[in-house]
Amino acid sequence: MDGEFDDVPDELWKVVAPLLPKEPEKPKRGRPPVSNRRVFSGLVYRLRTGCQWKALGSQFGSGSTCHRRFQAWVALGIFATLWEVMLKFYDRAKGIDLKWTALDSATVKAPKGGTTLAPTPLIGQRAAPSATF
Repeated sequence: MDGEFDDVPDELWKVVAPLLPKEPEKPKRGRPPVSNRRVFSGLVYRLRTGCQWKALGSQFGSGSTCHRRFQAWVALGIFATLWEVMLKFYDRAKGIDLKWTALDSATVKAPKGGTTLAPTPLIGQRAAPSATF
């Protein structure tokens, strides 16, 4: 590695690189394309930090370039394969202890849920007047 992108170790890159599509050829005019390694480093950085695409540092190319390449890789099914490869890589490097896993969920409004509110029964006398009723 050329030292600029320390987020992705050479060992991991050797596993990931063959799974990615061929890098775009260098055009005769205009900007040269951003390498897959730089983009992948940007994706790892974004996943680690949770930053917005536009907040990615210039060492990863532009945020829009990383996002566009990410979307293309997802559409090709590459990101799902990369996810499996990275999990296996991490398991070999550090070990994944499935004993301590958790499931996170989000609660959303039911698509066919009711639109009227049900009355809430009083459970005791009010100490003060309510500002909402």
